[in-house]
Amino acid sequence: MLTLASKLKRDDGVRGPRTSSPASDSTRRVSVRDKLLVKEVAELEANLPCTCKVNFPDPNKLHYFQLTVIPGNFLLKTQVRDVFNMMPPKVKCLTRIWHPNITEMGEICLSLLREHSIDGTGWAPTRTLKDVVWGLNSLFTDLLNFDDPLNIEAAEHHLRDKVSRYSCEEFIENAN
Repeated sequence: MLTLASKLKRDDGVRGPRTSSPASDSTRRVSVRDKLLVKEVAELEANLPCTCKVNFPDPNKLHYFQLTVIPGNFLLKTQVRDVFNMMPPKVKCLTRIWHPNITEMGEICLSLLREHSIDGTGWAPTRTLKDVVWGLNSLFTDLLNFDDPLNIEAAEHHLRDKVSRYSCEEFIENAN
């Protein structure tokens, strides 16, 4: 899986000593990201939630992967930027879903994916891809945010149905 590790070693041996030209600086930055990703992906695969599957369409591009959250087979596209780990990865939900924290266009509201956060729960260089995957997984299990939803209609709909469901259950319970 981690075929990029051997590629990085080979590239470092071929490249030789680095010069201070602008082209080599951008190559070095990408190379640093890729070196970080080799370690991050190994940790991610070792600690993947049982409800998630990770797919790398191109094993030589660890900066782009797809995450599937089950049950439901929700597909999320994740792209790690060149400046990783200073900025969070970009994540988009490819599966249309009616969710309070995901828009119909696939934008996701998850605090650790924010570059800046007032409450301190946003992205920090100490965060990892494992944190991102576990956070995304939680959006489908226990981390629904109805207080500050991205999709207001979905949040209101869920809360309205939740009240209706409980009212109906209470009615049946009281009728017996």
